[in-house]
Amino acid sequence: MAPGNGSFVTQFILMGLTDQPDLQLPLFFLFLGVYMVTVMGNLGLIILILLNSHLHTPMYFFLFNLSFIDLCYSSVFTPKMLINFTSKKNIISYMGCMTQLYFFCFFVISEIYVLTSMAYDRYVAICNPLLYNIVMSPKVCSILMLASYLMAFSGAMAHTGCMLRLIFCDANTINHYFCDIHPLLQLSCTSTFINELVVFFVAGINIIVPSIAIFVSYGLIFSNIFHISSTEGRFKALSTCSSHIIAVSLFFGSMSFMYLKPSSAGSVDDRRISSVFYTNVVTMMNPLIYSFRNKDVKTSLRKSISGIQF
Repeated sequence: MAPGNGSFVTQFILMGLTDQPDLQLPLFFLFLGVYMVTVMGNLGLIILILLNSHLHTPMYFFLFNLSFIDLCYSSVFTPKMLINFTSKKNIISYMGCMTQLYFFCFFVISEIYVLTSMAYDRYVAICNPLLYNIVMSPKVCSILMLASYLMAFSGAMAHTGCMLRLIFCDANTINHYFCDIHPLLQLSCTSTFINELVVFFVAGINIIVPSIAIFVSYGLIFSNIFHISSTEGRFKALSTCSSHIIAVSLFFGSMSFMYLKPSSAGSVDDRRISSVFYTNVVTMMNPLIYSFRNKDVKTSLRKSISGIQF
């Protein structure tokens, strides 16, 4: 049976991150190291939060979900990319490509809304500390996460469904290291106008709306911090937000560069570099910037290690 609605292509060829043979092996070890740090960091954080009851708070509930998403997110394309560094011909099946596209969209949109929920959590913690336990109740946290996954599901279904309606005739070489939306649109031999509209609409909702929510949250946070009379208190409040702001800026900035413009705009190299930031760098950094600088996590880690009987 044909893999799509009249599509003639049964498999795609991934060009990879670079076409220079001398860089393949160094890049393999570089991204293998990045992937190992990503997996160990996020998996370790997940286990640490599960095993320590005093980390069962709204902040670490969101951090647990963020680590789970990053672990799955990085595993959608990094293993395939590592294989491609050592292969002469990088082939992925049509359905494998569509599956990769779906889960990529699902986890990236999930991460956007978890980061937004974390910004709201910080707003409540700093601006309304006395009401924190009431506002950020387990029910509210669960609703926020459910909404994040529902938005991710709908967005991923929209992108993948629109991609499945396209016909791919002869061209099957994807000028990227994974099955992303824009490189696939460039291969279609039918009109991609509807797909372009869906990309702009869905990406606009899932980038602009959360960005505004985060911007407003931090605007209120900074306004509250500047009214704190104690210098130590201001520094402590700022230290809980600085890492999140850096990660959000990096993630949302690279995502906006990729998806809030037509697929014909910008060079392929620019898109690849931007993709590396939000697919590899951010997922590796999150365990470091959100947890290993945190006193509670450090204390829990020391207790867990000291409690292990050798």
